Amino acid sequence: MLRKAMGAAVLAGAAMLATAGAAGAASGPAGTPTAADTAAIGRLASGPATLGRLASTKFPGARAAAVQQAADPRTQVPVYQPTAAFVAGRSDVPAALAYVAVPARTGDGTAATVWAERQGTAWTVVNVASGDFERQYAQAAAGGYLLHEPQVNAWYAVHGDAVTVLDGSVTGLAAGTKLSLADYRAALHGRYADKLPGSAYDRDGAGGGYGGRERAVPAADPAGVPLLPFVLGGALVLVAGAVVVPRLRRQ
Repeated sequence: MLRKAMGAAVLAGAAMLATAGAAGAASGPAGTPTAADTAAIGRLASGPATLGRLASTKFPGARAAAVQQAADPRTQVPVYQPTAAFVAGRSDVPAALAYVAVPARTGDGTAATVWAERQGTAWTVVNVASGDFERQYAQAAAGGYLLHEPQVNAWYAVHGDAVTVLDGSVTGLAAGTKLSLADYRAALHGRYADKLPGSAYDRDGAGGGYGGRERAVPAADPAGVPLLPFVLGGALVLVAGAVVVPRLRRQ
């Protein structure tokens, strides 16, 4: 009996330690790519199907140049997005992986980015977008993870409990502004609490609710195309009157 009691105590202690470890790790994002993921994305980005897609991609206004299309699988930028559970206060995990960005070049020499998304156990190229903005934002993040708030097209660098604005877009926050993670969650809650799944906004189909499968345009060239709202869940989303500069993309 004593041996069984001691064994149960050891198991209970291990469970408590595991729970404590999980809680301590909750401040990081979910879905961080593993070494195996990175290798798979590298093969995908440099494979014949992706290179063929880059060769045929044409963005409006691009100037033709005699170059070879290519992707740089050595540079991979995980892009995370806040989750509905974090916004609602049901989870301390602030974000989940949305896609991995790989800088590339189209057949006419235009800078582009390949988006790789995890679908089940495999990785798939879901888009080729103009520019290499994710790489630039990742450099500015200086070691933090890159967080994108697609509803207002804002970009942040997250280091532990510190959130630094890289591009506040229409949030009114200037680049370089620093927030605690708690303050950032409060801001998210103020913007989206009434638009989460199950809300009247969601039930009425006003904009697909929050956290739909449709990804917003991830980055924009300030000198590029005109201001237009983006699409989330198949309907126009205007958050507090916000509009977003769309990024040229090739599905």
